[in-house]
Amino acid sequence: MIVSQSKTRNAQGRPPFECTALLLQGGGALGAYQAGVYEALAEAGIHPDWVAGISIGAINCAIVAGNPPERRVEKLRQFWERITTDVFASWSKSCLTPMVTGDWVRGLMNQVSANLTLLNGAPGFFLPRLPSPWLHPTGTIEATSFYDTAALRNTLESVVDFDRINAQEMRFSVGAVNVRSGNFVYFDSTTHTISPEHVMASGALPPGFAAIEVDGERYWDGGLISNTPLQWVMDSIPRQDTLAFQVDLWSARGDFPGNMAEVETRQKEILYSSRTRANTDQFKRAQRVRNTVATLLETLPDDLKNDPNAKLLSSVADRKVYNIVHLIYRARNYEGSSKDYEFSRSSMETHWRAGYHDTVRTLRHPNVLKRPANHEGVAVFDLEQDGRD
Repeated sequence: MIVSQSKTRNAQGRPPFECTALLLQGGGALGAYQAGVYEALAEAGIHPDWVAGISIGAINCAIVAGNPPERRVEKLRQFWERITTDVFASWSKSCLTPMVTGDWVRGLMNQVSANLTLLNGAPGFFLPRLPSPWLHPTGTIEATSFYDTAALRNTLESVVDFDRINAQEMRFSVGAVNVRSGNFVYFDSTTHTISPEHVMASGALPPGFAAIEVDGERYWDGGLISNTPLQWVMDSIPRQDTLAFQVDLWSARGDFPGNMAEVETRQKEILYSSRTRANTDQFKRAQRVRNTVATLLETLPDDLKNDPNAKLLSSVADRKVYNIVHLIYRARNYEGSSKDYEFSRSSMETHWRAGYHDTVRTLRHPNVLKRPANHEGVAVFDLEQDGRD
């Protein structure tokens, strides 16, 4: 549990929106940042009505939706401590002094930790296939991935109550890709009976992990097509006044790379950021049109309001409002392209603290929990752009 000198202020009752949504991007080991975000939201008395995620975001969503409010942070902590290791803990305390610590030392430790993950897997999550998939017969599931994720099913069942998810107290959505058709699909608690396989399918990133079978079809990680569930929630019908916390693990913005290692890192960031800001801007434009159409229809005389063209326009017109709150993990200088599979306990704690403190700072903005008053009915908040303390 994160301990803060200044606790997040408690929200005064429920925010004035019909729906509070928590949207979690994929990003492997970086997902501890999302757990920190949720802890800060829970401290502020902000509890989502809808969680939607991709990959590791799907797992975090399942833990949130599959537990009562008072146990969610505890179960998130249990999951993240189970899948991470503190192999360097005793060594770093005895061998590293303030005189020799620095980004280069932490970077070296992180790379060694990531290499250990490649060799040994992550406990309770995935293990290397032995023998290698190249030695298995073609056509077998063992021949299609380097790691076996069978352990993840047991872990999910220990931290998630799937009956609770399927009771639909909170809406739950996770994205995956049908391997044969290439179509992106969402497994949603309003249309599916959610099981561990739905969550595992959302995080089955090839060639590391094998496709997961759901209802006779096999699925890969949704991040192959879209790593951000923002559009799924924003385009949902019927529309609702929505307060959305979009938690991204990859920043679309970054410095120009100076070497091949930085090129690989930057490529991942661009690929998996999924153009979140561009999608937000597009949504703002669409919502401005919906509001304008609603205003126009109100000015029509009664005889024209029943015109078929007017009725068609009325189907897209609305005056719903949206606050979109961006929380984006900013990688440290020592983190490289292996940051998404570097499962050390110290990095997990660093990511968790970053998510917690970024959320505390964001909730200090006076308008984050207020309904927008602008014409398009959309307000976007970003810690980096707003520059708040």
